[in-house]
Amino acid sequence: MNLKTSWKNQLWPLRVLRIWLGVTWIYAGWDKASDPGFLTSGSPTFIGTQLSAYATSSPVGFAINKMLEHSTQIGIFVMLSEFAIGAATLLWIAPTWAALGGFAMSLSLWLASSWHVKPYFLASDSAYTILWLSYFLFLYGSRRKSNIALDRRGFLRVSTVAAIAIAGAEVGKLFPKSSAAAVATGANSTVKKIVKDAAFKVGATQTFVSKAGTPAILFRTKTGVFAYSAVCTHEGCTVQFNSASKHLQCGCHGAVFDPFSGAKVLAGPANAPLAKIKIATEGAWIVEA
Repeated sequence: MNLKTSWKNQLWPLRVLRIWLGVTWIYAGWDKASDPGFLTSGSPTFIGTQLSAYATSSPVGFAINKMLEHSTQIGIFVMLSEFAIGAATLLWIAPTWAALGGFAMSLSLWLASSWHVKPYFLASDSAYTILWLSYFLFLYGSRRKSNIALDRRGFLRVSTVAAIAIAGAEVGKLFPKSSAAAVATGANSTVKKIVKDAAFKVGATQTFVSKAGTPAILFRTKTGVFAYSAVCTHEGCTVQFNSASKHLQCGCHGAVFDPFSGAKVLAGPANAPLAKIKIATEGAWIVEA
């Protein structure tokens, strides 16, 4: 079935669904491609930073933590996949497989980033999971021919999708977002409550998600309270506090940091201390300033 016929033969509700899903996935790829920080380690919008934040509340956090050392490669794969799935959906190139890919991606995002959202219908990932699943089941059930023949025409159609994905990622770099800095500044202008001061005793630690969306850890000693980002400065994995050694340790490559001495590196491949997070006490609360 060619492109024109595919649109003509589909019912209007399916056309609307196809347009919405296809355009949204292309826009999602563009949003990442035009973000200078998405593939830049240390940026608030770095894919590794996002994955670290997801791992703190996701039911599959153990799997996400294992992926952190390959954050950049995962970011590139996700970005290209979004462009490819969106383009294939709109151009009717292996549409059933594209719908299955959209479903798998939405389900993964639901489990990773928005599983904890209550009530569940406020999480857009859950809605996209059902939309893609419904579209896939319709295409599969209708037995429409969607396989790509291993001939010259099929090769060219698949190559077209790949070319669109790569071109979209490259063109996006030419139009970087100009609002990223403003958004970050705006986020830092408000305080974030972490824990009640009276409940946080000397010697205690508290993990939390910072305003930047990254995992962080709070400490209290006799001299005061302080906090650091829990994102390892080596490959972006999440560090954990070892109460026996009193150190912050990275489970990916063995980096060790001393939280009581500026989070300096004690061992491992990291060459920079953990980022410090500004903490203050306001009323009854310890907050991120």
